[in-house]
Amino acid sequence: MHVIAIILAAGSGVRMQSTVNKHLLLLAGKPVIVHTLLAFERCAAIDSIVLVTSAENMAAYRTLIAEHNITKVSHIVLGGDTRQASAHNGLRAAGDCDIVLLHDGARPLIAQREIEAVIRDAAEYGGAVVAVPAKDTTVRAREGFIETQLDRSTLWQVQTPQGFRATVIREAYEAAARDGVQSTDDTGLVTRLGGRVKITPGSYANIKITTPEDLAMAQALLRETLER
Repeated sequence: MHVIAIILAAGSGVRMQSTVNKHLLLLAGKPVIVHTLLAFERCAAIDSIVLVTSAENMAAYRTLIAEHNITKVSHIVLGGDTRQASAHNGLRAAGDCDIVLLHDGARPLIAQREIEAVIRDAAEYGGAVVAVPAKDTTVRAREGFIETQLDRSTLWQVQTPQGFRATVIREAYEAAARDGVQSTDDTGLVTRLGGRVKITPGSYANIKITTPEDLAMAQALLRETLER
């Protein structure tokens, strides 16, 4: 089974409030994107990596890949104006494979067991996504006021990687392009065509670094892991 990981790192990260792109911020002495790439580099189930980035960061990423001896990156491609466009560019570059994983470059704490588990579930069910049960009470609001409280027992927080049989995710992206449909999540494009996506239980440590508080939390989580 040939598995390709597409790492999405083309976003600007404006909520980080930094002049440095969030993927290049240091986390335990290494840029965030290096931690992410190394997680997939070290996973035996991953055959190759496609990195999607912006034009201004492409040279920096090439340098980091060489410095950290990351050998599985087969392509570095330009992203688009949206996450969906960036993922589609990555899919076009991926070439022939059986399973495709799409992962946020700003989720550097993904564990090997979670990568392997989503691959297994994607192969069996056609699609899978790492997710964790919602911990907080969640409500639907209208004009700033609570409208209804949702049943927390049925709610999950979706993370990445999201894994699919290559035929499934490619059909979903081609159909979205044809129909003019936009989504911030790969699973939404698959389910709109009737596809099923299995929830692969993940970890609350698999945070996405979006704000300065997220970076501080990632530092603490990584330090705790290293001290064990």
